Amino acid sequence: MLNNRRVVVMGLGVHGGGLGVARWLLRQGAQLTVTDMATEAALAAPLAALNETAESLGATVRYRLGAHDAEDFTRADLVIANPAVRPDSPWLAHASAAGVPIETEMTLFFRACPGPILGVTGTKGKTTTALMLAAMVRQRYPETLAAGNLRVSALEALDSLTPETPVVLELSSFQLERLGGVGLSPRYSLITNFSADHVNWHGSLEAYAAAKRQIYWHQSADGVVALNGADDGSVEQFTLYEGARRRGGRAIWVGAGPHWSRARSHVPQPVARAVDTTVELRHGRVIWHDPLGYCGPPAPLVGETLFHAEDLRLPGLHNLANAMQAAALARAFGLEADDIRAALRDFTGVEHRLELVRTLDAVRYVNDTTATNPAAALAALDALPTPIVLIAGGADKVLDFTALGQAVARRVKALILLEGSATPRLAAAVAAAGGGSTIYGPYSDLSSALAVARNLATAGDTVLLSPGCASFGMFRNEFHRGEEFRRLVGELTG
Repeated sequence: MLNNRRVVVMGLGVHGGGLGVARWLLRQGAQLTVTDMATEAALAAPLAALNETAESLGATVRYRLGAHDAEDFTRADLVIANPAVRPDSPWLAHASAAGVPIETEMTLFFRACPGPILGVTGTKGKTTTALMLAAMVRQRYPETLAAGNLRVSALEALDSLTPETPVVLELSSFQLERLGGVGLSPRYSLITNFSADHVNWHGSLEAYAAAKRQIYWHQSADGVVALNGADDGSVEQFTLYEGARRRGGRAIWVGAGPHWSRARSHVPQPVARAVDTTVELRHGRVIWHDPLGYCGPPAPLVGETLFHAEDLRLPGLHNLANAMQAAALARAFGLEADDIRAALRDFTGVEHRLELVRTLDAVRYVNDTTATNPAAALAALDALPTPIVLIAGGADKVLDFTALGQAVARRVKALILLEGSATPRLAAAVAAAGGGSTIYGPYSDLSSALAVARNLATAGDTVLLSPGCASFGMFRNEFHRGEEFRRLVGELTG
């Protein structure tokens, strides 16, 4: 289908976001052009990997780096947009005006995937939840693929998939927006939670929520979506009213924590007729009720126990909520409770997410670099015991720091700030909450910030990297930030 077709990949990405689809296109025989605003030096690693693939296939790749040219887009047979490319890009507009179809790696994969797709999204916790879900599904289907926004190319694994191979995909709002544009949703879907994020990219909170909804919006009648009934943002944004444009399927509302009863009471009455399953936490048991109307008084302690809270090895109420939602979707997919329990008992977490790097001189050093928004950093503070020496700050995504500032002022022993466009607003929020005396910095490099944190920490403290901000400017991405933290902590001497 793609043999000898002129295909343009827009955005290879400094950490290889377009590398997987580019290599897959070469294997399909496409005449490939890669265009990226970054320079050859900045793209050295993904360029080397792509050139190696091309050489092995006897193919060539045409590059346009450091700039774009309209003719590349208007003369192509197909344009593939990296998820980081904005939908309002003028270069994509050139392609559309010329009648050139625009796809993404995910739209290509969804159309070609032979097996069932389970999609996971959310403002925070989606990586952990996706990998928990994959671990559960692998109990029955060992060949299960986990890919998507996990830095694993789904397309490159396509040839190994069969109609019986489940695929668990972590999906970002950027990927979902493109999928929604062509009417694609996974049959099984899950939204961990919802709060403000990526407003600078989507333009408004409403547009961000609309992108997240695409994970279930185009499901057919056999679709399933698991939603977080304990999360006010999810209750507000994803309640399923009669008459909505969503075609069908069933919803599973999952509850955890003290806000569950309050969240239940806020769901409008029409939702009761759209929801047929709930998963609740009672007395340490995670219980599946099917069927059960969502509104009304609490049900008696009946139903199927999926797992016990003590089965989970990860700290924090937010991780319990993640596990409950993964378990709910796994059960809807046909997994048994024994499969769910076995997976959770073996699941030790994900790198860069509340990752214990080291304990030195009785001080714990924890890497939570993927906390790129205030809500994620707030969850980290809630999950860890005090005293905490927090390293935070970075690039702005136009988010509100009020709640995080209050939590820092209340729970943090010292706040060590990294330079960045969002850092002054974070500092102001902490100071407004009465925590101004805890602030140190900002510092222009992580090494300096860590040195101050170490001097301030004493036995029993936790030094936590949970920035609450994006990483751009000082680091290539949030993973680079976490890798630097691990390296620097590893070099500390007792």
